[in-house]
Amino acid sequence: MKTHGVLQENGDVFSSRPRTLQAHRARSPACAPPSHPFHDRPGEERLPSSRVACSAAAFHLHPRPGLVSLNQLGAFSVVRRCVKKTSTQEYAAKIINTKKLSARDHQKLEREARICRLLKHPNIVRLHDSISEEGFHYLVFDLVTGGELFEDIVAREYYSEADASHCIHQILESVNHIHQHDIVHRDLKPENLLLASKCKGAAVKLADFGLAIEVQGEQQAWFGFAGTPGYLSPEVLRKDPYGKPVDIWACGVILYILLVGYPPFWDEDQHKLYQQIKAGAYDFPSPEWDTVTPEAKNLINQMLTINPAKRITADQALKHPWVCQRSTVASMMHRQETVECLRKFNARRKLKGAILTTMLVSRNFSGMFPQPGTLIPLRDCIPSVGRQSSAPPPPAASAAGLAGQAAKSLLNKKSDGGVKGSTESCNTTTEDEDLKVRKQEIIKITEQLIEAINNGDFEAYTKICDPGLTSFEPEALGNLVEGMDFHKFYFENLLSKNSKPIHTTILNPHVHVIGEDAACIAYIRLTQYIDGQGRPRTSQSEETRVWHRRDGKWLNVHYHCSGAPAAPLQ
Repeated sequence: MKTHGVLQENGDVFSSRPRTLQAHRARSPACAPPSHPFHDRPGEERLPSSRVACSAAAFHLHPRPGLVSLNQLGAFSVVRRCVKKTSTQEYAAKIINTKKLSARDHQKLEREARICRLLKHPNIVRLHDSISEEGFHYLVFDLVTGGELFEDIVAREYYSEADASHCIHQILESVNHIHQHDIVHRDLKPENLLLASKCKGAAVKLADFGLAIEVQGEQQAWFGFAGTPGYLSPEVLRKDPYGKPVDIWACGVILYILLVGYPPFWDEDQHKLYQQIKAGAYDFPSPEWDTVTPEAKNLINQMLTINPAKRITADQALKHPWVCQRSTVASMMHRQETVECLRKFNARRKLKGAILTTMLVSRNFSGMFPQPGTLIPLRDCIPSVGRQSSAPPPPAASAAGLAGQAAKSLLNKKSDGGVKGSTESCNTTTEDEDLKVRKQEIIKITEQLIEAINNGDFEAYTKICDPGLTSFEPEALGNLVEGMDFHKFYFENLLSKNSKPIHTTILNPHVHVIGEDAACIAYIRLTQYIDGQGRPRTSQSEETRVWHRRDGKWLNVHYHCSGAPAAPLQ
């Protein structure tokens, strides 16, 4: 039932808790008090908390949402610390705005829920509840306060090959567990490897099952192009059938980085990166690899085997001497150079992720999430949750500049369809099938708009265009036109009165998807028509249209056209 805006059910109540500013502390043998999984920005003014009363207790709530992150579903979310009323046990609640989720996004949620119900392991972030209410989806999961594994390593005073062995051991335990349940993660990377707490020796936790899939045993099939560039396996890049071995390949990349602080495959040009991966073109250069034991290199070689049928399995890797006999096989020498390289690697991937995140979230989020004070009931349904982002959003002052850089990078396409830019791990993953579907949506809606023009149907045209549509076109003589009146003139005086056949062909359409709700299409438009003397003619124009999705509907917000003025069609 609802009482005073507080949701209660079966006596199990969750509430957000106020966040406190904490300095970043180096880990020590003593276990530090748990902190919020998302740190406030240093120097940020802390707003006053509010108090919400319920039947049994009162909770102090922070009045503003938590930090914004982008989940796999493409919906924006906030993450808050919460406490179970009956036990005072703390959890993390992720709140997703589901008002604009597509049918495919809802299918992803259902897929994640099925998967996460199966997974209960000390090295996997566990989901405890899933609640849908009033346009929002609440995910209640383990409160993971230790941050990313790679960030913890660079803060240590001592780090050895044996420590790397211990890390990969825990990662392999989690991978072996999901493979035993016929689950393939498909997005193993540093950002998805978290630590349970700030205690020394805290468990490594695998997170983010947003791209995970269900398979039938050792089945190999084409499940779509998904993952993060530097961690993709050769079979995925070849678009061959694949299965569980793709996770082992990613583990091999992670182990390589754990040992020297940089990835085995890297190139600024994504096409060249993919060529490296497909060829298995990596090595162990001097001097950094000279101090790594042969057993460690042997395990990497077995993980980075091009043929997935010959690649080592998670169960076999756990039995490898370098993993199960680390005290006698792995070197105990401190690897200072690895720590320094890893620190630079972390900084680069965080910067790349921050730029992209800024582009996607530099908008007004007011009203997107429920007000502080909502208490969440615990039930037995266990869903999935996306990975938490530990990086705070960049300051608003820099948002425009970073967004511009990110947009420029996204639009700088190469001939092979890849995105030219950094290929290091970042906070995004590619899911080629989704991208293809969205691009086809843009092409189709563009064709519908042109059909409305050809038919002289102004009503249909206005339904597809934003009322504030801006345009540069020859008829405007180089001026920027805003609104629909300029276009209405051509519909009323030319298009609607034209009874002669018109045929339009779109050539070489190029669609650039920008985030979840924006896209740009560029194409050549060939228009065949009958002139005043009854002769067939053809006109050509180069056009660009910018589309924005609002309430699940694509609208044309900007139009740019080249060509001669007074064309037969506007």
